[in-house]
Amino acid sequence: MNTRSSLLIRFLLIISVLSLAVFPWVGEHFYVGLVMNMMIFGILAMSLDLLIGYTGLVSFGHAAYYGLAGYLLAIITPESQAASIWLALPFCILGASLAALVIGWFSVRTSGIYFIMITLAFAQMLYFYFNENADLGGSDGIFIFYKPTVSLGSITLLNLDNHTVLYYFILVCMLLVYFLLRMLLASPFGQVIQGIRANENRTRALGYPTFRYKLTSFVIAGSIGGLAGFLEGLHGGIVSPGHLGWHESGLILMMVILGGIGTLYGAILGAFAMIFLQDWFQELTEHWMLLMGVFVIAVVLFLPRGIAGLIEDLAGKFDNPATDPEGLTEGKPGSPDDI
Repeated sequence: MNTRSSLLIRFLLIISVLSLAVFPWVGEHFYVGLVMNMMIFGILAMSLDLLIGYTGLVSFGHAAYYGLAGYLLAIITPESQAASIWLALPFCILGASLAALVIGWFSVRTSGIYFIMITLAFAQMLYFYFNENADLGGSDGIFIFYKPTVSLGSITLLNLDNHTVLYYFILVCMLLVYFLLRMLLASPFGQVIQGIRANENRTRALGYPTFRYKLTSFVIAGSIGGLAGFLEGLHGGIVSPGHLGWHESGLILMMVILGGIGTLYGAILGAFAMIFLQDWFQELTEHWMLLMGVFVIAVVLFLPRGIAGLIEDLAGKFDNPATDPEGLTEGKPGSPDDI
């Protein structure tokens, strides 16, 4: 992707962020909540894209860290008062990180279909544990009645009970995760994990301990997934075993594929598109899952690089259509680090 195309896409992304920033002032309460859900899944999809698109690890149990963090928030929140965010947030992220460390220690020793199945197996173990745990609500889940307080001493910095404040808190978290991952992928560590995805044997032959790099990437992805679970606990006020289930992991995987594997902003676009379509199709028919399945199949067949790939192709044509009259550059993959 050339410089002008890259600048055009960055301009579109800036416009999108500005639109998100003003949306709470013009959108209805329901749709503001829906966009919050989209942003939370955008964070979750970026964390999975770090594994799939940049490390080459296809996990089918990524929802485990998302749901686990939600349960940890419910556990640490007292029944009669709110917990401090300075305690709750690190607790949830650390818990998800430790789970990712244990699961990753066994999982990254495998590859291919075996890696997919072992991540699924661990996630289902957590699912059944919480589903059978009556102290945590069993299959009904558990409510989180109080949102954590954000204060220094007696000074309240943020009131997360305010719908608009919570919206901007989630928006800032999504942007921070995006830019932190951008920095990570541009670092030597990021270059090594991308080398592992391209050719692990060659990367190992160069002297890099690929197991450690893959495990570190796995833990980072699990930590970000834990952040998304924490935010979902704030937003939804309830966590259930369904948050850890295989269908939730499959939904996240579809978001990454829909948005475009190996493009962080594509993961966010995929999350927004998937949540929007789910809401729209449910209004059209009770058989909305059939429509969703047809849509996903169509994307795989006709947009193999996802929404991000389509945008890059259109930006390339708009940039200089006269120099490519035959469409010779159409479908030519750009570097995921361009954006």
